[in-house]
Amino acid sequence: MTEREEDGAQVSTGTGIVEPGEAAEAAIPELVIISGMSGAGRSTAAKCLEDLGWFVVDNLPPALIPTMVELGARSQGNVARIAVVVDVRGRRFFDNLRQSLADLEAKNVTRRIVFLESSDDALVRRFESVRRPHPLQGDGRIVDGIAAERDLLRELRGDADLVIDTSSLNVHELRAKMDAQFAGDEEPELRATVMSFGYKYGLPVDADLVVDCRFLPNPHWVPELRPYTGLNEEVSGYVFNQPGAKEFLDRYSELLQLIATGYRREGKRYVTIAVGCTGGKHRSVAMSEKLAARLATEGVETVVVHRDMGRE
Repeated sequence: MTEREEDGAQVSTGTGIVEPGEAAEAAIPELVIISGMSGAGRSTAAKCLEDLGWFVVDNLPPALIPTMVELGARSQGNVARIAVVVDVRGRRFFDNLRQSLADLEAKNVTRRIVFLESSDDALVRRFESVRRPHPLQGDGRIVDGIAAERDLLRELRGDADLVIDTSSLNVHELRAKMDAQFAGDEEPELRATVMSFGYKYGLPVDADLVVDCRFLPNPHWVPELRPYTGLNEEVSGYVFNQPGAKEFLDRYSELLQLIATGYRREGKRYVTIAVGCTGGKHRSVAMSEKLAARLATEGVETVVVHRDMGRE
């Protein structure tokens, strides 16, 4: 981000810098500080806020939090909500957190602290399942690291605005709790990537759902259509004039509405739908475009990617 100038003058108000003639005070972003025990779900909580449109910074030294808020205030509303993950990986800077919180309070910055808690038994099981040491255990045991971290975070936990005990929560349940606190009345968005591909080049490894369009006649065998792609109106018209094409689009769109509702309920925010034909040039491209348009009308933020078009 760059600072804007007018006649070489800058006016500092609140935590931001605005030009003369602008509002008397820059819009100060909302701030959430995510902290808590290692293994209690900080990353999941941060990812949930990111999916809800927050600007998330992981492992930011506490001394830089006021600077981050200043940058957000200068963004003309582009960074209206900031979430900062603070944990013991930055323990050299952890002593600065209380001073940073005091600075924010002096500047009238509204901030909330979310603290992720979990029982010792649950944390030990999680560290053992991933076969990683606790960041504070040193040459000792996992329980030693957990005890040291609890002592370090004790005061911050007492200052927390929201404490979530994840001892008996799975990832989806934790996301649901975060959604309930921060999503407001709006249902969290689902974002979809609709990707056309050619089976002869292999299945996309990141596909959640795969659609096979090879049951439709191949425009490749129509000489006047062969040079074109599914983006061409003549090719698309040919594909959707085939028996079953429009019915398939209608029924699969309805099925995706059902799936999308379940994904939102389970906390899944991203889905990749792979639509395939033999070469990834005609049928899959035409179907992907129509399917993406249907999803967009249902309020799903959709991106279309034609992986293999032009590859031959």
